[in-house]
Amino acid sequence: MIFDTHAHYDDEAFDEDRDQLLSSMKDGGVGCIVNVCASAGGFGGTLELMKAYPFVYGAVGVHPDDAGIMTQDTLDEIRRLSHMEKMVAIGEIGLDYYYDFSPRELQQFWFRQQLRLAESVNKPVIIHSRDASQETFDIIKSSPIRRGVIHCYSGAWQMAQDYVNMGFFIGVGGVVTFSNAKKLVEVVDKIPMEKILIETDSPYLAPNPNRGKRNDSRNLQFVVEKIAEIKKLSPEDVAKITFDNAKSLFF
Repeated sequence: MIFDTHAHYDDEAFDEDRDQLLSSMKDGGVGCIVNVCASAGGFGGTLELMKAYPFVYGAVGVHPDDAGIMTQDTLDEIRRLSHMEKMVAIGEIGLDYYYDFSPRELQQFWFRQQLRLAESVNKPVIIHSRDASQETFDIIKSSPIRRGVIHCYSGAWQMAQDYVNMGFFIGVGGVVTFSNAKKLVEVVDKIPMEKILIETDSPYLAPNPNRGKRNDSRNLQFVVEKIAEIKKLSPEDVAKITFDNAKSLFF
């Protein structure tokens, strides 16, 4: 079975067939999914999915794009929801300097605040970092947090190894199947299999051969096959190891 450690099934892209799709996951070889919150105040969709599907778990946090509208009340709500039985992480949190939808100083402030919250409630973190690799790394390194996953990792293998040395997992998704993904292929090749998690970021980043289409957790078979090719393992071994990795982090 496959463990999708990062998806957004509350996204409007799934409005027309959400239940039909999620009800087919077991037959598609998917055993667990973490549905990850992103927008400030947009936590309700994840809560509904956690209640409706036994195999769907949640992560609660605010994406850096919404840092500009985050308040202390938002942080208090994250803290309250973090204590729910099926809420397994704080995320996704971090920095995004690609779009700069929120001022960078606010992104950094609320990133640090959410890291502190994760430490206080003893939850792992799901980290978003885009065009801010060094700043993200420096903030995490200066924090007490040593449990989490670097979602959709896009940096060099040396920094990935530094994260691994600190106790973090590296999130690998559909990008690893792209023809221009040489950097991520090198990351997968060089870091230990025991520190890799697989993820979709559904509905985004569908792997080849479905690149450009709406993504869902069943497509992780292609990610598993690519990692197996890189690591010279069987797909069955990759699926089992990454499932066990996710259990060790979230459960």
